[in-house]
Amino acid sequence: MSQSKKQIEKARRQLAELGEIECRSQFGGYSLSIENVVFALVAEGELYLRACEQVKPYIVERKMQPLHFTKRGMPVALDYYRVDDPLWKEHGQLVALSRLCLQGARQQRTRKQQNQRLKDLPNLTIRIETLLRQAGISTIAMLKEQGARRCWLKLYASNNNLGINVLFALEGAITGRHHEALPESVKTELRQWHKETLRRWARQQKS
Repeated sequence: MSQSKKQIEKARRQLAELGEIECRSQFGGYSLSIENVVFALVAEGELYLRACEQVKPYIVERKMQPLHFTKRGMPVALDYYRVDDPLWKEHGQLVALSRLCLQGARQQRTRKQQNQRLKDLPNLTIRIETLLRQAGISTIAMLKEQGARRCWLKLYASNNNLGINVLFALEGAITGRHHEALPESVKTELRQWHKETLRRWARQQKS
């Protein structure tokens, strides 16, 4: 087992009371998260906690070392700080710090979501955001509430040049994935709905 994998298992044991810790590859190492909120990284066999305002004084006092990675040949410091051997031995302190880092990460995600614009969702460009706003859909909550099909209908009512790719883009934005990553069953269902909708509109125009 690699040193990083050993450190991940160690972190899971030491911080088990925080919740179920999941890990995935990130920044050449591994991110540690609870309920999809990243609060730490493991890189080169070391654990780094994600800083927040509450723990900044402790970081300065303990002179915790930041995590660096190379970007375009230049070292860049991330806002993650190494857990040294003395801190590993202070179980209560380590858990308390990790809990604060997790809470800080959650608060940051909430603020980001509250300030998120339509164009910040997967697949949505400024142009699509503008069209949605013109159709009366100005927030992410409104987009999700009305759904991809109803939103597409409102867009199509004022712009008949919109194709099925916009429908895929809206569905992906709502479900949080790139339109190409939509399940084939979902795409098939949307294609059928799109085809039937255009036929219905064509019949209405002829009548």
